[in-house]
Amino acid sequence: MLGYGAAFWALHHLAALWSGTGYYSLWFPAAGVRLALFWRFGARLTAAAVATEILVQILGGVIAFDRPDWPTEMMRVANPVIAYGVAVALVRALARRSRSSLATAPMPLGLASVAAPLNAVLVAVPWALLRPEITNVRSAREIIASLTAFGVGDLLGVLLVAPPLLYAADLIKGRASLPRHSPRPAAVAEAVCVLAASLGLVATLAAIDLGLPATPVLLAIAWIGLRFGRAAAWGSIVVTAVLVLPETAGAMALDARLALHMSLAAVAVVGYLAGSFADAEARAVAAVARRDRMLFQAERLKTLRAMSVAVIHEISQPLSTLSIEARHLADISRDADPEIRDTAVLIERKADTLATLVRRLRRFGGRAVDEPSVLPVAVLLDSVVALARPEAAVAGVSIDIAPVDPDLAVMAQEVELAQALFNLVRNAIQACDDHRVGISVTCQDDSVAIAIANHCVDHPLAYQGMGVGSLIARTIVGAHGGRLSRVRTGPADIAHIVTLPRAGDPA
Repeated sequence: MLGYGAAFWALHHLAALWSGTGYYSLWFPAAGVRLALFWRFGARLTAAAVATEILVQILGGVIAFDRPDWPTEMMRVANPVIAYGVAVALVRALARRSRSSLATAPMPLGLASVAAPLNAVLVAVPWALLRPEITNVRSAREIIASLTAFGVGDLLGVLLVAPPLLYAADLIKGRASLPRHSPRPAAVAEAVCVLAASLGLVATLAAIDLGLPATPVLLAIAWIGLRFGRAAAWGSIVVTAVLVLPETAGAMALDARLALHMSLAAVAVVGYLAGSFADAEARAVAAVARRDRMLFQAERLKTLRAMSVAVIHEISQPLSTLSIEARHLADISRDADPEIRDTAVLIERKADTLATLVRRLRRFGGRAVDEPSVLPVAVLLDSVVALARPEAAVAGVSIDIAPVDPDLAVMAQEVELAQALFNLVRNAIQACDDHRVGISVTCQDDSVAIAIANHCVDHPLAYQGMGVGSLIARTIVGAHGGRLSRVRTGPADIAHIVTLPRAGDPA
């Protein structure tokens, strides 16, 4: 909040270049910091943000307790902050419940970037009509100009400032990565030519006294956003803003400045929403492709399951006989020559290991455990590690399991939950760079948390729930009433934590 207060103070003073008597700033970059704060940390910080902005205004002399209007000034500061918090909370709630493309990232951020300033204007309307002294306006023309400037300034501030702030925060926290490949030259050339042509057309129309129409630039940036996504659209918006904002800073007629900023706001809103929609559609297409791969994999696994059950059925009977005979051979060889005795014991141990493996495979591939039951966590982890250990041995990775309370149990479908944990362990094996994967279990009230941790300096963004295996794991865990989360436990230490409801006594 200290950083937010400092940024708000600096950008609030910068916005004075586009302010005027009786109306708000026509470019208010502090609104972008406000939206980024709420979007990154949640609307629960609304009260703290209100207190911070009021404190900044008190230190700046805008709010003075020796003046009788200080309650009104505080209300004027608090209203837009509350409106932003409410808008962000509503957009996030609708995105969680919706299944349309509007709920696919980054579309909710684009909607919040437009909804928050508009909600702030709606909140300001009754105050402007009933308490015009709050915004220092009197006539109907001043009220309309004030509210219009308020909305336009906040829209431009949010769309120009919030996206890079949020992207930088994601980079610092490891939630985003720099582009792995540079843009295609043909795509860059197309975007530059389209934007340059639109700006050239506007300049030509202005040169022959036909005004400054925003339509050519609006169409150009909408095209760039739909073709190349949000980043390209935002870059084009910044280029346009760099050309417009210096011209409108300082003294300028209200109608001319307002017209230019309204045109710029329209360009920014349309372009950013078009880019966000394109990115959301790309993610939706990728999700459908992943779902198709999951279906194909499910069909292959279904066939493999049938084949494995048939093979296991054929070998289980002779293997059981071999295990019994090996045990008998070890018993009758106890008094024999040491070499014969040791060989018989070795045969017994290998036969028993193979029989245990076949029984586990038959249980894993059969349908006898399709119904949920009380499952001790220690038994579950033993099965998972037994399945993963051969692949770990090939990769030279050791799997360390911390001591597990034998009384901890979950209500689960054993095969499905083992599949989910096995997928996470495999991901950890493939991503770790110190040849060690750790598994630990903790009890938290009425839940059990299973943590699968690994160290991956070379691949800090790998295996964060975007692969098919992780998607399956997340779905299975969710079906069991739990959740799968990914946390950083160190600079390069990553843990996937499966939290499940705790069951009763397994006995």
